[in-house]
Amino acid sequence: MTRTLGVCYYPEHWPEDRWADDAARMARLGLTHVRIGEFAWSRLEPKRGAYDFDWLRRAIDTLHAAGLKVVLGTPTATPPKWLVDEMPDMLPVGADGMVRKFGSRRHYDFSHDGYLEECKRITLALAKAFGAHPGVSAWQTDNEYDCHNTTLSYSAAAQSGFRAWLQRKYQSPDALNRAWGNVFWSMEVAEFDEIELPNLTVTEANPAHAMDFRRFASEMVVRFNRAQADIIRTHSPGRDVIHNFMGRTLAFDHFDVGADLDISSWDSYPLGFLEDRSDQNDDWKRQFARAGDPDFQAFHHDLYRATSRGRWWVMEQQPGPVNWAPHNPAPRDGMVRLWSWEAFAHGAETVSYFRWRQAPFAQEQMHAGLLRPDSAEAEGFAEVARVAREMHDLEGKLDDKTGRAEVAIVFDYASSWAWEIQPQGREFDYFRLVFEFYRTMRRLGLSVDIVPASAPDLEGYRIIAIPGLFTWTPALIAAIRAHQGFTLIGPRSGSKTADFAIPAALAPALPKDIVDVEVSRVESLRQDSPVHLAEGGSFQYWREFLEAGSGTETILTAEDGVPGMVAQDKHRYLGGWPDQSLLYDIILRLADHAGLAIKELPDGVRLRRHGDHVFAFNYGATAFDLSVLGWTGTPLLGDLILQPSGVAVMPVSRAGCQTHDPREHS
Repeated sequence: MTRTLGVCYYPEHWPEDRWADDAARMARLGLTHVRIGEFAWSRLEPKRGAYDFDWLRRAIDTLHAAGLKVVLGTPTATPPKWLVDEMPDMLPVGADGMVRKFGSRRHYDFSHDGYLEECKRITLALAKAFGAHPGVSAWQTDNEYDCHNTTLSYSAAAQSGFRAWLQRKYQSPDALNRAWGNVFWSMEVAEFDEIELPNLTVTEANPAHAMDFRRFASEMVVRFNRAQADIIRTHSPGRDVIHNFMGRTLAFDHFDVGADLDISSWDSYPLGFLEDRSDQNDDWKRQFARAGDPDFQAFHHDLYRATSRGRWWVMEQQPGPVNWAPHNPAPRDGMVRLWSWEAFAHGAETVSYFRWRQAPFAQEQMHAGLLRPDSAEAEGFAEVARVAREMHDLEGKLDDKTGRAEVAIVFDYASSWAWEIQPQGREFDYFRLVFEFYRTMRRLGLSVDIVPASAPDLEGYRIIAIPGLFTWTPALIAAIRAHQGFTLIGPRSGSKTADFAIPAALAPALPKDIVDVEVSRVESLRQDSPVHLAEGGSFQYWREFLEAGSGTETILTAEDGVPGMVAQDKHRYLGGWPDQSLLYDIILRLADHAGLAIKELPDGVRLRRHGDHVFAFNYGATAFDLSVLGWTGTPLLGDLILQPSGVAVMPVSRAGCQTHDPREHS
């Protein structure tokens, strides 16, 4: 695998006589890929049918002549005003019933059939015009699905589409009434056309109703993406189809969208996400304000690698201050380089920076680029140049693939929807729960893979964690049975059926040969009222009252005598949301049982195994001596004294790590 760098560029924003100089500077910097076109519909089709592709062809020709490869975006995230005026009901409607108007971006409803046809039309025109162009190496579909919370729309188009979707699923209103439990509160319907959308109700809507609407909305995103991908593959064969996902964006199933992609990518903004999407306290945010959370980017690298069978990019990497977070500090010196190498450590093929030149106008004028608005080099430019030099020096010395990690977490988008619909406690958030398991594994120096609940491949993992899973599938149950390593399940896993009902067998509703335990009741906890355990630590936010069968062993007990975690063979069921110290102790002990090499790390230092090498990264503000972890000799990149923002790479044999094949079982 050849690792490459790229950049996002908007030729329509700049005078044409500047394009060739920009392209030459990009090539000299060491960039390979340039993404263009994803917001240009009004310039590509100023009025219906009046295509103006000549400027785009000249831009692609100019970039190609400089030796650059173009990733051409479909412009469907920004439909032009003339189209909105023709088709005003294509605009999305918020949960408050208000139409979300033209004037920014993503002003469309995924479920609107007419807009879908318009998107197919412009995609087809572009694919026919540029599908065989030698400068076009890949395509990006649309841009950042669900950005600005645009997956869920409560429009007339969504209501019509949802009713048709329900009729296909349930066939009869009686079947739907039974599945949803509509006898409750006299919610029964006699016809599918009586079904409303689950918004603007006096109190909460039926959770089964809300859950099916989330499934429908996710399928509309899949449909929308697939329509473009199919056209591109027909008319531009041999080019990769890519979409750029975002951080902590859960409104649609990225695994389902990824099934139609060649490459998943995502847009990585570490400082913006720390401010805007982190559950950590203010002390943590101050500590990492100029570095970003040490685990947030890594989690998404591992997640999106899983959504498209191992091939993934960073399509937009933060190069400086952004414009959209509550506060927008500048990155600490060296962090743009660190973020780039961290992506490669997790298997990225390409890291692309947003953007080439800072725009002096419109909504994103405060968003830094590699160049300032006056075309002088911004601070991130030199760091990208350094990454390019280091990549050249390491060419052929690093493995092509990350390899399978030692441990994995099962991740499920439907579980996120379920606990958003019925949290039962204000703090119960699926992403937060899963991320705390992930962070704890990383604090122990472990590399982590993400596995979809819908298609689980658990072979070779020493530990599988399954926190907060909404409902079981036969495939996942079979995979757990076949898994030869340790399994850590819970809390709240298996607590509902697919129809959002409490299972007759009670949670976790697992076969007794896996774990013979039942949850008799649950409670959600105030943040200041944890349940303490006899062995130390506590449950926060959520606690279950477990009734363990004779074949299980109680290994954690609450102070009131209720089992907190039970074990059966290599399976564990955890009946609560553990605090940081308890979760750390649980995974530490499990890793020891599994024979894993543990590296207890400070908050800012992280490791990632990549084939036969180990990468080390320092998000912290103080230097760290890697020799205390068993690193010896001279790293392939960096030094044993890992400075703030530092990166080091060492062969596994000299990084104090086990050299076993992680597919072997203990």
